[in-house]
Amino acid sequence: MKKRGILLLAGIMSISIILTGCFEGEQSLEKMDPPQDAEKVNNLENAKSDGKAENGKDKADENEDATEETVERQLFLIDANGMVAPQTLEIPKNDSKEVASQALEYLVKDGPVANLLPNGFQAVLPVGTEILGLDLEENGTLIVDVSKEFEDYEAKNELKILQAMTYTLTQFDSVDKIQLRINGYPQEEMPVNGTPIGEGYSRANGINLTDTDTIDLIDSKAVTMYYPTEYNDSKYFVPITEHIKADEEELYRSIVTSLFNGPGYNVNTKQVFNSGVSLTADPTLDSGVLELVFNKKIMEDAEKTMISNDVMGTLVRTLTEQQNVEAVQVKVENVEKLFNENGEEYNKPVTKEMISPTEKL
Repeated sequence: MKKRGILLLAGIMSISIILTGCFEGEQSLEKMDPPQDAEKVNNLENAKSDGKAENGKDKADENEDATEETVERQLFLIDANGMVAPQTLEIPKNDSKEVASQALEYLVKDGPVANLLPNGFQAVLPVGTEILGLDLEENGTLIVDVSKEFEDYEAKNELKILQAMTYTLTQFDSVDKIQLRINGYPQEEMPVNGTPIGEGYSRANGINLTDTDTIDLIDSKAVTMYYPTEYNDSKYFVPITEHIKADEEELYRSIVTSLFNGPGYNVNTKQVFNSGVSLTADPTLDSGVLELVFNKKIMEDAEKTMISNDVMGTLVRTLTEQQNVEAVQVKVENVEKLFNENGEEYNKPVTKEMISPTEKL
């Protein structure tokens, strides 16, 4: 009987020792450091045991592809001659941000556009300017709220800043004009030189304005013309707003004739039209397509019946600025087929979207 008690006591002591060891083992596991090559996973729902995304690609590759995704955006910058001119740049695609807000951020000096600027170009908004908010009203007015740093510019650059902002933002279909706020306070005029903004600034106010001292503004119409220019190896078009004398019936003919003559002052643009070129019929507009019929002087190479890309680019960019003109159909008297510099036939009306920034049609 005594032996049984001794054996029972020994068994109880053994079980106690074993259980104690188990509990100590669990505690030591909780305090153990993870392996040095272990990777933290913050989102368990997206974690894959094999390290693959749902499409089968490595997650690292997928993230790299996402950061490399870009979108083309037209920005109005200042060129080497001090003119406001459009440049289409590849900027990172950002689905979490309004496209208009991102476009404005790329107008800020020393901002994200710094490493993307084409040769001779510079951004227009003062260093440190922040886009605090955008509010699009039903009438197409986009209210732009910027930080106090926006006021830090020279008076001579005021119109360039206002024009660059306006033309960059009105490229979006829903935006017709802009109004300005600084730190939430409405501005009826620009803060440095007092350029009026009023109820909104639009493309109707013009860009790179020519001198109007000798122009009868009552009997004329403001038209924005696009002229090709070059800087080093870069080729682009400069928009210049000119006042031309024309009634509505003669508007398109007057615009084309003004393009033949070139801008009213020296802006280092190219003269792309041959001497003696003329329209041989009145321009006609039908369902958004403006038809122009020229004499043979419009061609760069009569034997190949070729029209230069600069001529076509000038005509299309300028005329599609006019309301209701969506495309331009160029014809030449007694010529059946026309070609561009790449040997491609102009077999349909040309739109602005068909002409790339590198002038390839």
